[in-house]
Amino acid sequence: MSYALLKSLHILGVVLLLGNVIVTAWWKGMANRSGDARIIAFAQRQVTLTDWLFTLPGAALIVASGDYIAYALIGNSWDIGWLTWGRLLFITSGLIWLCALVPIQIRQARMARTFANDDRIPERYWRLNRWWYGLGIVAVLLPLANLYWMVFKPA
Repeated sequence: MSYALLKSLHILGVVLLLGNVIVTAWWKGMANRSGDARIIAFAQRQVTLTDWLFTLPGAALIVASGDYIAYALIGNSWDIGWLTWGRLLFITSGLIWLCALVPIQIRQARMARTFANDDRIPERYWRLNRWWYGLGIVAVLLPLANLYWMVFKPA
């Protein structure tokens, strides 16, 4: 595979991942702000679906193309500071998603299926929502910081 194609796939992965997580936070917030249980339930379901459709494939493209480029062209790329920092930021963000955000989303989606019909949104949903946003901000800032390492490649 050519370097240009691999780099294009890598950038596509970044666009899918970051684009989805930023836009998802916006429309989930707007749905929550509406206070309408049916709208919130619909949006909550979409959070999970768009992670499967966009975030996960984006992350897979980033890892597969980035590692292929690194190992094919560089070899032991863990000795290069900017690549190591980039990987560590990406791994940390991924762990936050897998260990905290996805389980919160699943709990919220299950709750939303129930409250969509009775119009009463439990306080627990809102508590989990605060955790989701707090941890989500960190999980998004890490790959945004990663852009610095990938673009400027400081020594």
